[in-house]
Amino acid sequence: MRSKALRDKIVESLTSILPIALIITILSATVSPLDTGTFVLFLVGVVLLIVGMGTFTLGADMSMLVIGEYIGTAMTKSRKIWLIAFLSFIIGIIVTVAEPDLQILAGQVPALAQKTPLGNYLLILTVAVGVGIFLLIAMLRIVFRIRLSWLLIFFYIAAFVLSIFVSPDFWAVSFDAGGVTTGPMTVPFIISLGVGVSSIRKDGESDSFGLVALSSVGPVIAVLILAIVFKIGNVEYIVTETTAVETTRNAASAYLHGLADHCGEVGIAIAPVIVFFLLFQLITRSIRKRQLVRIFVGFLYTFVGLVFFLTGANVGFMPVGMEIGKTLASEWGGWLLIPVGMLLGYFIVAAEPAVHVLNKQVERLSAGAIRASAMKKGLCIGVCLSLGLAMMRILTGVNIMWILLPGYAVALILTFFTPPMFTGIAFDSGGVASGALVSSFVLPMAIGACNVISPDAIMTQAFGCVAFVALTPLISIQILGIAYKRKTNKIKKTFLAVDDKILMYEVD
Repeated sequence: MRSKALRDKIVESLTSILPIALIITILSATVSPLDTGTFVLFLVGVVLLIVGMGTFTLGADMSMLVIGEYIGTAMTKSRKIWLIAFLSFIIGIIVTVAEPDLQILAGQVPALAQKTPLGNYLLILTVAVGVGIFLLIAMLRIVFRIRLSWLLIFFYIAAFVLSIFVSPDFWAVSFDAGGVTTGPMTVPFIISLGVGVSSIRKDGESDSFGLVALSSVGPVIAVLILAIVFKIGNVEYIVTETTAVETTRNAASAYLHGLADHCGEVGIAIAPVIVFFLLFQLITRSIRKRQLVRIFVGFLYTFVGLVFFLTGANVGFMPVGMEIGKTLASEWGGWLLIPVGMLLGYFIVAAEPAVHVLNKQVERLSAGAIRASAMKKGLCIGVCLSLGLAMMRILTGVNIMWILLPGYAVALILTFFTPPMFTGIAFDSGGVASGALVSSFVLPMAIGACNVISPDAIMTQAFGCVAFVALTPLISIQILGIAYKRKTNKIKKTFLAVDDKILMYEVD
């Protein structure tokens, strides 16, 4: 039974990743030729991504989603506000401090690490505390039934006000931090936590979403405050050339090192969650032995899947992204970057593990009224537009705030017209869309392109593409919500009209 489930998941991941692989293969055979060694790395990376994503999603279904719901339900049943607040803060830090996506972003800003004694860890810890505080706020919002849109409006206004006091060199990195935080480790746990908390209320379905949304804005504010406190400015990007892979032995060595490194990273990421879960089980004894075995098998699948996925993304896709970005920027004035970026954006979001988790939760909690396929299409369109904007910005040098300010203004205004559930889903979608592949392929592609077009502006022009990927789904999914609302109202009116005719017939 489990082997069939794994096979189905791998087939599902194959259909998601194959279009990206085909696009990159066509590019490498036409406008952006790759070295043989780099292309071999890419092909192995494709296989690891397919197997890793399928294994991870099965593991998340068996472990992370289950324990999140158990913990969320137990926390809320306790009726102790201080306990809910404290545990939410601790959980937010635990699931974020070793989030692989966050480590990828921190590693992409080596110059920032040199400005602080703690190096990359200062950025990671700052983001983790930001998530902890805002997950606490998100949980209390559900308990006290505070409307999500008001909190989002308040905190995003606060973020833009804080940005006035931060160097423009750091704006893009700050908003990117909000996108990468909610990655494959964080999203399944936080989403299921919200489901558990809201499940004890009869009308709590719409409150199941929104935790990821607030957990995404928290890091933006935290990193902006970090920049103000440490007076971080004039941050320059240090370009590191990718090591050429000339033989199959070199390729094998690169992957062996990658697997070893990511085993350690993912182990560190999962260990605190397992420890926290074990403490929870010892105290509550709420999970039966058979379910415990299933959960730990799920943790094993999650570990193996995430190691394979991240190794394939970082070893196989990162150097390819950098090379394609450089080549496209050198041809036809760089204008090929826009259509290629949009094409990749349409398909790349479907290859993010966290997106699959969110889409299935949306379909389940809406009892099938909101299809996972409709969610997927809305996200694909949103990310397609966002990467087109990101590449256009590299070519034109437009200030990131000229896009983020009106973009978030539109997204926040739409919250007054879309159903409350769709507001939570849309802002959650922004967080999950900007995952591992965006950080390890799209961002290096933007850096490679910017290194050719304007090498002195990498921090201000290349960074920000993750922020755009986190922005556009807020608009596209809320528009989907408005269309859903109109369709539902039309169906209700039809049923009312039919009922009136039946009533008149009975009276006659």
